[in-house]
Amino acid sequence: MESLQEEQTSRRQSGSDVEMTTAPNSRGESQELTLPITKQTRICLVGGVCDDANTLQAAQKLGVPVIISETGLEYITDEKWNTYFVLDDFEGNNYSKINHAKQKILGPPALKYAVESGEGLPNNNRPIYNYAMRGTTTCFTGIRQKNVLIRLVNLIHFMGGSIRKDMNTKVTHLICNSSIGEKYQYAMTFRLPAIRPSWVTEAWESRDKEKFCAKEETFLREHKLKVFEGQKVCFFGFPPEEHQHMIDVLKSNGGIPTDMEDPECSHVVVDEHVVQAKPEVRNNRTHIVKSDWFWYTIQNGYADETDYLFGDYLDSIANTPGAERRDSYPISFNKRKRKRLSQRILGDGTPVGSGTNKRRSSVSDAGLLSVSGSFLDCTATPEKHDGSKVIITDKDSSHELPSAKQMSMRRNHFMDFFHTESNYVGILETICKVFKEPLEKMLEENPEDSLLNSTELKGIFSNFLPIYEVHMKMLNMLKDIHSNWVEDCLIGQIIIKHRDDLLKAYPPYVNFFEQMKETLVQCDSQKPRFHAFLKICQTKPECGRQTLQDLMIRPVQRLPSISLLLKDILKHTAKTNPDHKCLSDALGAITEVMHDINEDKRKMEGQLAIFEIFNDIDNCPPHLVSSHRSFVSKLEVTELTDSLSGRGDSLVLFLFSDTLEVCKKRSRGFGTIKSPGTNALNSVKIQQEKKASYKHYKMMPLSSIRYVIDIHDNPRAFAINCKLCGDIKDKLYSFSICDEECDKIIYLKTLCKQMAENACRTETDKCLISCNSEELGIDVTDVNVGTLSRAFKFATKTRLKVGRAFSFNKTPSKLKRAVSTMMTSPTFGSTNSLTPSTQMAQMKLASCTNLNDHNSEDTVSQSSSSPTSSEILLAPMTVQPTRKNRVPIAALRRI
Repeated sequence: MESLQEEQTSRRQSGSDVEMTTAPNSRGESQELTLPITKQTRICLVGGVCDDANTLQAAQKLGVPVIISETGLEYITDEKWNTYFVLDDFEGNNYSKINHAKQKILGPPALKYAVESGEGLPNNNRPIYNYAMRGTTTCFTGIRQKNVLIRLVNLIHFMGGSIRKDMNTKVTHLICNSSIGEKYQYAMTFRLPAIRPSWVTEAWESRDKEKFCAKEETFLREHKLKVFEGQKVCFFGFPPEEHQHMIDVLKSNGGIPTDMEDPECSHVVVDEHVVQAKPEVRNNRTHIVKSDWFWYTIQNGYADETDYLFGDYLDSIANTPGAERRDSYPISFNKRKRKRLSQRILGDGTPVGSGTNKRRSSVSDAGLLSVSGSFLDCTATPEKHDGSKVIITDKDSSHELPSAKQMSMRRNHFMDFFHTESNYVGILETICKVFKEPLEKMLEENPEDSLLNSTELKGIFSNFLPIYEVHMKMLNMLKDIHSNWVEDCLIGQIIIKHRDDLLKAYPPYVNFFEQMKETLVQCDSQKPRFHAFLKICQTKPECGRQTLQDLMIRPVQRLPSISLLLKDILKHTAKTNPDHKCLSDALGAITEVMHDINEDKRKMEGQLAIFEIFNDIDNCPPHLVSSHRSFVSKLEVTELTDSLSGRGDSLVLFLFSDTLEVCKKRSRGFGTIKSPGTNALNSVKIQQEKKASYKHYKMMPLSSIRYVIDIHDNPRAFAINCKLCGDIKDKLYSFSICDEECDKIIYLKTLCKQMAENACRTETDKCLISCNSEELGIDVTDVNVGTLSRAFKFATKTRLKVGRAFSFNKTPSKLKRAVSTMMTSPTFGSTNSLTPSTQMAQMKLASCTNLNDHNSEDTVSQSSSSPTSSEILLAPMTVQPTRKNRVPIAALRRI
């Protein structure tokens, strides 16, 4: 028996097949025997595969006989061999005949995989071209055309995939063309990818790519079904702006907008806060749902219509007592609710009609503080906030509250403070419970499928919790005062006790509010699922139909509101009341907190300004960016001397707390002229190199500036006397202010003030002196910075460059000969042969573009007499610089 098994193993390795048979033993019992069969395995390369050296090499590595055939049909009837036919065409006539003969068929990728994986030839009667879908189990829904379905099934089998008729735990992918049906709902419930049929067809087109896998996320994402694909949706009852926004969102998610007259309309989305009756539709199968269904579908991929039917919602309103679901009523119901509630609040002591007809300007004008002025007041969802419960029911009080007319004005204003604080804490609680905690829970449970990552979540809510915690403590103390009211209760003590907590909580939130808002807006616009989450939360009653951005701005507004409320309470508090001093101290504490917030915000903005300035200056010293340095002001000037860049050049002075950065403003005119030979690539490169608006020239520490000089005979001129590190003598830099709206004296005093603070001196004007321009030897006449002057400066710089370019020390020999020939030609205004010295002189003139280098008298004499070899000849006009508008030489000379 052992020898038989060894022979079986050897035959299997050599390409032979074995089969199981039964035979009676000596006792007459049947016994299974493994007997070798005569069939051996071989590989037949058919058609174009024969010319593929890689396929031939892979077939030879399997250790079985390899034969080559043009069609392979001559081997399909040979029953002595177990033949694997390798074809590169699974649709031709040869393939059909071989497959009809029930022979084993492989594609070149499947053959190579058998060699690389070490698994050997597959024992599978189904044709396999490659294994791009190996491990996938697919299911179909919504595909009605039989020929299309058969084609997709065959392609999946060709690529090593499998198919199931019904959805079960083994299914990995759902292939459909519409996001409707029970199978789609099952796939979305268990997070299975729903993909279009194009996934199969495009995978088949890529069948010959090396190591291609149809399950790759990048390839799969291109064919995933959108959440509203195949659906026609109608929106009803929404405001025009919101209606258009929902249509845009629907289109971006594969849906088709329609109206209720369309018989193919699949869903009618209704604004339940406005519509009070069920709309009529032409198709009985059309789902009439609330707006929540639309946003939940985007967020989760699918939402069951039965959970959001508008008809059920109307029935629940009609059959539910108002006290239980008054926050879900439509607007008309909410109006009656607010009217009844306002009457109850009047009876419970709210200062809505505080006994007088006088309008309280300090609070009402803010539009943020009073109960009636706040959109999210206690009338929205009174059962949500503890403070509202106390106000309405007064369960903690052992006596009945007096009416508004019976209460003192001090208590009326305290009730305002209590109401607004209750509303504010309710808003903070809504942000925490409705937005923050669900997002954190999603991130914790499934980081890969969360709506926001940890960085985005931290950027939005990181500075929020301290504010919520401190106001919860303050509200608890206000509740105690409300429940045990006495006229001499210490209201101001609440603010004084929490001053340090307020000082720690508010500055980080206020200072980084703009960054938080930018992160929120960016995530809202770039993440559709997060946008749907915000829309769902916005429709919840505790949000009052306000966006998260609207709610997050409330902490920025709260401290000024508290200041106004405390002023009202202090106004009606007698000086003999012990709370009078506490309220005064509380107002001072609130003012201090707001002052510190503004100061921190100013410093932070100054730090951010330094980064912007650093990035906008070319070759700026890196040590300009420093934590102890802050930006003060910016001034555009024109230099009056040649100490820095040159007289008439445009400079910019950036004043910081301890240094003065001098930059040159980049030219946008002649400096950007390109030669005709400049190609597009060089043009782009030049533009990339000149992104910075300024060029660094000098950084002057304020400690090096000795005097700031006011040149009093010119309203815009001033000078700076300083001695920089490494200089032997003092240097004088003079400027003229370009901005006519800038007050020179104010700027110079600001500069002196920064110098004094940097040197820890109290005399701010000690280093400011006044002189006239003659004493300093400075020409303060108007510097011509017009177009002509800029052209003149540009021509001067060009002369230097051209002179260097035509230098005989650097110019190639061919160019020397060419120039020499040109100089001796009649074009250059000479009929006689010129000596070498004359040629050199004429070349110098030809390369010169600065007309001031020539004396007017020399010019006249040269024009009146014929040139000789001993005289310096002027270059003729053919080689002189030309201008579009000819300007007389005398005018240029005056410049």
